Amino acid sequence: MKIGIIGTGNIAQYLLESINGDGKVVGEIVSIFGRNLEVGLRLESQYSAKFYTDFQQFIQSTMDVVVEAATIEVAIERVEEVLDNKKDLVLSSIGAFKDMEYLNEMIEVARKNQQHIYLPSGAIGGLDLLQSANSLGGLKEVRITTRKSYQSLGLDVKHVEQCIFEGVALDAIEKFPKNVNVALLLSIAGLGADKTAVRVIADPNIQRNTHHIEAKGDFGKMNLLIENEPMPNNPKTSYLAALSIVSTLQNKGNAITIGS
Repeated sequence: MKIGIIGTGNIAQYLLESINGDGKVVGEIVSIFGRNLEVGLRLESQYSAKFYTDFQQFIQSTMDVVVEAATIEVAIERVEEVLDNKKDLVLSSIGAFKDMEYLNEMIEVARKNQQHIYLPSGAIGGLDLLQSANSLGGLKEVRITTRKSYQSLGLDVKHVEQCIFEGVALDAIEKFPKNVNVALLLSIAGLGADKTAVRVIADPNIQRNTHHIEAKGDFGKMNLLIENEPMPNNPKTSYLAALSIVSTLQNKGNAITIGS
């Protein structure tokens, strides 16, 4: 499997080290697209992957799948182009799909081109359970409570815990586009952004970002708590988010698929 990466940041560098450096995925990153020439050329030299600043040259290089590891803005700009060039896409900036109309448009583009969009599970779990529970419409309730520090939410620090949002995912995504991607992913897997309940709590004492997911339906109940460790070299990014991209690529190359 030949892999291309959009982005040269921490996740991109982690993937290069894991795949080209350590061989943890059956495949090779052969192409990198980015804007930082100095960083890009260093990565090209270190990992033997061709660096491009021209997107057309990048997307026309020999690849089976493209991993977006950049920003929401870059993702929105490039999703359709990747699919139109007959490449599968692994999208890490799930916030690109906060507009449900845009999401549905890109699903149709993928179908038209017979390509696949992969949404890694990121910093949470339980998505396969939600999909299974809702396969025949039996999912009734989904709620996520996210706890983060004031700093990570971009707020002035206070010394008391405070609920800064309570509502549905549709509004949470609009208010915190960079901090509640997990709520959007839950919405896509489950009941939709207008029916997924979200609470965001700023906690001055928290050491790790936590996500408490609750679901009820004909299947029974789910109660899942995730405490995320940050990436070793980037405290703003969940380590599990990076690992979920590696897992997505591993599963794409496997002869057996586990879970729905």
